[in-house]
Amino acid sequence: MPTFDPALLQPAASSLASSGRELLPVLPALAPLLPGGGVRRGEVVSVDGDTGLLIALAAGAVGVDGQWSAAVGLPDLGLAAAAGYGFDLRRLLLVDDPGQHWPEVVSALAGAVGVILLRPDGPVPPQLAARLTAVLRRGGAALLVAGPWPGAALRLRVSSAHWFGLGAGHGQLLGRQVEVTAEGRGAGARARTAKLWLPDERGAARAVEAAEAVVAEPAGVRPVAVLGGPMAV
Repeated sequence: MPTFDPALLQPAASSLASSGRELLPVLPALAPLLPGGGVRRGEVVSVDGDTGLLIALAAGAVGVDGQWSAAVGLPDLGLAAAAGYGFDLRRLLLVDDPGQHWPEVVSALAGAVGVILLRPDGPVPPQLAARLTAVLRRGGAALLVAGPWPGAALRLRVSSAHWFGLGAGHGQLLGRQVEVTAEGRGAGARARTAKLWLPDERGAARAVEAAEAVVAEPAGVRPVAVLGGPMAV
């Protein structure tokens, strides 16, 4: 398996570690879901079943102060959608298929990048989760996991989702309204919910305004529910 040398990114990582900032910024639409309004370094956030939400959660931190990110085990990651959310693709490392070696890849990246997006190759044993969390805390990276993670500090899930734009068998998808619930441990124990456009008609992530929530659809546009899970946008 090709190896990655974290020393290539060490100057950027050292600069970030010396900045002393514990919270990584997120997009304004997602900030109300997170304790302190950001993702804490060295912690794990579990995102249940929605790749779009996973990407949007990382988008606010990537590129800040020269920060890098990495996507591990996500060969279907929607790069066009990530760019729409403001993701700096020039600072994204891709490890599409690490197989059973994903723990070693995460450990190598933990001290070199600020945010790691991960889809593990199967269930994660609690002992392995605890060991990797300790590695993340030492390195200062945040881990955003597509799926469950034992002992995750925060869990986000999309409880409902509707696409807008299709009429009677014709039209163009314009946007997706979702309701996101976040709950976790400590400061995140209180459940929080938010209604978001993920994405909106411009491909961005933003909060659903009160008038939009009442109307439930843009003028002249019909909602369409997507079966089989959200599109990997």
